[in-house]
Amino acid sequence: MTKDAGAQPDAAANAPEKRKLRSERWFGPADLRSFGHRSRAMQMGYDPEDWTGKPVIAILNTWSDINPCHMHFRQRAEDVKRGILEAGGFPLELPAISLSENFMKPTTMLYRNMLAMEAEELLRAYPVDGAVLMGGCDKTTPGLLLGATSMDIPAIYVPAGPMLRGNWHGKTLGSGADSWKYWDELRAGKITQEDWQGVEAGIARSAGTCMTMGTASTMTAIAEAIGLSLPGASSIPAVDSNHIRMAKSSGRRIVEMVWEDLKPSKIQTKPAFFNAIAVAMAMGCSTNAIIHVIAMARRAGVDIGLDDFDRASRTVPVIANVRPTGQTYLMEDFYYAGGIAALMNRISDFLTLTCLTVTGKTVGENIGKAEVYNDDVIRPLDKPMFTGKDGGALTVLRGNLAPDGCVMKPACCDPKFHKHSGPALVFDDYPSLKKAVEDETLDVTPDHVLVLRNAGPLGGPGMPEWGMLPIPKKLIKQGVRDMLRLSDARMSGTSYGACVLHVAPESYVGGPLALLKTGDIISVDVEQRSISMDVPEDELERRRAAWVPPKPRYERGYGWMAAHHMRQANEGCDFDFLQTDFGTPVPEPVIY
Repeated sequence: MTKDAGAQPDAAANAPEKRKLRSERWFGPADLRSFGHRSRAMQMGYDPEDWTGKPVIAILNTWSDINPCHMHFRQRAEDVKRGILEAGGFPLELPAISLSENFMKPTTMLYRNMLAMEAEELLRAYPVDGAVLMGGCDKTTPGLLLGATSMDIPAIYVPAGPMLRGNWHGKTLGSGADSWKYWDELRAGKITQEDWQGVEAGIARSAGTCMTMGTASTMTAIAEAIGLSLPGASSIPAVDSNHIRMAKSSGRRIVEMVWEDLKPSKIQTKPAFFNAIAVAMAMGCSTNAIIHVIAMARRAGVDIGLDDFDRASRTVPVIANVRPTGQTYLMEDFYYAGGIAALMNRISDFLTLTCLTVTGKTVGENIGKAEVYNDDVIRPLDKPMFTGKDGGALTVLRGNLAPDGCVMKPACCDPKFHKHSGPALVFDDYPSLKKAVEDETLDVTPDHVLVLRNAGPLGGPGMPEWGMLPIPKKLIKQGVRDMLRLSDARMSGTSYGACVLHVAPESYVGGPLALLKTGDIISVDVEQRSISMDVPEDELERRRAAWVPPKPRYERGYGWMAAHHMRQANEGCDFDFLQTDFGTPVPEPVIY
């Protein structure tokens, strides 16, 4: 990528000092309808001086009582308001759906697009000039950004920040990754129930998102890399006092952005998305990043696909030594080592430094002075964790099992599975799989390929994070801790292992995975980027003719809508009618 591609004019220099505010359509006219708007604002205790001539800033707050990642957002919203008021704006806090990864079923991914729709419509329907987007827990980040992109008014993202590192018996615990690890040890009889309860009590110790390089840390870093957050914002732990100052600074900055008319469309260029992909690779990112970034880019009118990730994975080394891809550290350590800004400075040769950001400055200006303070956490380029020769952070595989592609994380698994052939052991649903793997008489060997289907965008429904299929207890007791697994599901960014994910098209719509049978030989070759089932084409045709589509999961409501409009994994799982190329832009609301 060239350093001069995607250059943008300085928004602050070219913007008028005071421009007409969108909110004036509600508050300005001397008519009966605006009388109602003003009188109701006064009903809430506001004076006309509070809003007259001032940018109205919506704070989209995804706090809830059941989302521990965001449990500090009540206070952070107040910090944002302080900044807005100091800068001469008028803050209005608007609650938005809180996608709590651990509690929301069947999966938050089913509701990402619901949040996107809600965010877009909140910003459109109310007298709003700019927005502060408060999120962090996995799907919250892309959901909010998708909505803000479609509305395209000035917006800045305030990430929740990672929680503090976990602790048990003097050992550091990492979100998710150590849950899976110690669960297998419990199944193997290596730890006691009391030990397990100790891990349970010590793994999550504060407000904030998973402190491994999971989907939350990946997506908030991507938001910063694109230029939608203040420099350094994504790395600050949730309970650090710097997080308070960042929230306040974001509030101040959004008021300036309104006067500058600095909108997402001026920031989210193709080079900006390529920057995000490069940063994701260097971090050893969550596989979920592929789905979300494709959706975000296409909302912005930028054509990004699986091949863009695969190309970046071949060239950009993994330099963040943060679990689960890394071996040792967690996000708290990453912050102390310099955070995303320092990592971006270290990989600056892979970035377009002239891309505009929410600061009104370029990426290069934002990261130019960022330093790395611990070379073991953020590795030098000549001493990376992994390179493209090792398969890179993420690999896209294609073949007769996944003609539209699937994804693997070579840096997170035993290298012997980078090239592997073995017989399939196929399950049609997760309950059947869960029951079978606990049966110690199950006919399975370490060479088998565990397969789960009907777990994709429509089959799951919502593509649940089931892709780190549990290793059969029989093998766990033999000491097996990894084996090849295949599904059209996703997996948590905190997960690890030889898991092939996001198979497209999914089995539920008749993709080749639907035709696979137990005993068929599956072959994976990371170097060749290939995945195949050794089944003759004429046999596949016979199976296709006999295939019966599964019964619809939903026959009414939001689930029905999702089943009819969600795209496949390789297309970002957005709703077709929300994408940029669907119909003409939505006009401003009429006010009568």
